[in-house]
Amino acid sequence: MTELTHFDSQGQAHMVDVSAKQATARVAVAEGQIVMKSDTLALIASGQAGKGDVLGVARIAAIQGAKRTSDLIPLCHPLALSKVAIDFELQPDPPAVWCRATVHTVGPTGVEMEALTAVQIGLLTIYDMCKAADKGMVITDVALLEKQGGKSGLWLRQTA
Repeated sequence: MTELTHFDSQGQAHMVDVSAKQATARVAVAEGQIVMKSDTLALIASGQAGKGDVLGVARIAAIQGAKRTSDLIPLCHPLALSKVAIDFELQPDPPAVWCRATVHTVGPTGVEMEALTAVQIGLLTIYDMCKAADKGMVITDVALLEKQGGKSGLWLRQTA
């Protein structure tokens, strides 16, 4: 089993020291979806939701989520992000909105948490904006798809 790096030799939580690690270009890609009623998806697609452009607001929220990850997750390092790209895809069956976040930086630690946070915040924003029409929406399948950079190089999620 791999050692958990966020605990010291006494078992106390600590922020990992990355000062000796080489700064490299790093990329992480994550995705997830929010499943909803067909009528809710149609409302989002039409751009006629009462609170405005659902996907536009969710995109900005996801970017902000990536930028604020270290404020939300206690042991994450604050990182200077080079790029945050958010893509949404409407899926008719089952009715859902997929969110994919791609995050770039150059630094001594990866951006996996920033990509995962971006997806979650984007999907939560969709929920918030559409909850009046559909309180039963479900956020699901949030996962890291890819990470690049650092000592471990390229990692890709294996699908069955």
